[in-house]
Amino acid sequence: MGQAAPPPEGTITTERRGPLLLIGINRPAKYNGFTPRMFRELAEAYTVLDDDDDLRVGVLHAFGKHFTAGLDLPAIAPLMRRGEKAILPGMVEPTDLGTPGYRRRRKPMIAAVKGITFTLGIELMLAADVVVAADDCRFSQLEVKRGIMATGGATLRMAERAGLGNAMLHLLTGDEFGASEALRLNFVQRVVPVGQELEEALRIARRIAEQAPLAVVATRLNALKAVEQGPLAAMAEFIDVQQRLANSDDAAEGVRSFVEKRPARFTGR
Repeated sequence: MGQAAPPPEGTITTERRGPLLLIGINRPAKYNGFTPRMFRELAEAYTVLDDDDDLRVGVLHAFGKHFTAGLDLPAIAPLMRRGEKAILPGMVEPTDLGTPGYRRRRKPMIAAVKGITFTLGIELMLAADVVVAADDCRFSQLEVKRGIMATGGATLRMAERAGLGNAMLHLLTGDEFGASEALRLNFVQRVVPVGQELEEALRIARRIAEQAPLAVVATRLNALKAVEQGPLAAMAEFIDVQQRLANSDDAAEGVRSFVEKRPARFTGR
């Protein structure tokens, strides 16, 4: 994936591969540190993924040796002091926090991380659905070292994935940890040799894209509801959601493919 040199403030690239949308963080000269422009373009890419019916799965990755060192604080600090966000209202929020005025992502996102994966990098991967990490990853949620707090989801998702004590260990020290620790804490789902993380993420994304799109989205949202609102809230929608899915063209195709002993050809309708 050869790319022209990005502008000094960085950019977010997109590449369509059939039903997949590859979303690339591209500012390697600055360890992919995020500027306001990059935040805005990332939200735009996530919004394209959700709005385009031909796209089924997103794959978040980075150019260069590192995923991201996190925020470019000199560029972002003025927004933080004013209490403003870099992304435009009405767009999909990449950290998927449900902030009023912003949309939550519906379709799956696979993250491929490598090298330095600090602060926002961890929060973006925790907001994804599946994470593939290179074995050279260096993780740190180091906001406390800069006098600020992690507000992209780490305080929520670290505790949910790893328990409060493990979350506090990393949130309150800002110490670095590696891929094996991230796997132990359920922050990542696969660890592969460096250089193989994107291909493994694409392999997983292709497998998801082969499944029935409506069912994939419904399954993802129901699992998230169970985590965020509890199992009773998730169970309460079982009958209505299943009835809607069962009346779809894809459900009919699922039955036909089973009877005819062939792979299903789903259309998302």
